[in-house]
Amino acid sequence: MSHSVETRINELEAKLTLADDQLDQLNNVVFRQQEQMDRLQAQLRWLMQHVQSVEAFSSLEQRDLRDEIPPHY
Repeated sequence: MSHSVETRINELEAKLTLADDQLDQLNNVVFRQQEQMDRLQAQLRWLMQHVQSVEAFSSLEQRDLRDEIPPHY
């Protein structure tokens, strides 16, 4: 094998190693972001349920006093 072919192979191996490392780092970032999105979606679902339950409770409590019969009738 000539010197230039060996040099090119070594450079390609170095680039491949760097590309593999970068791909691993990107995979880790994507994995962490997916975990974060899953947590945020769970929190959002909880908040939506909480808001709906508060709204349901509030609608039960909101009465028009004009519809109420006074106690002396």
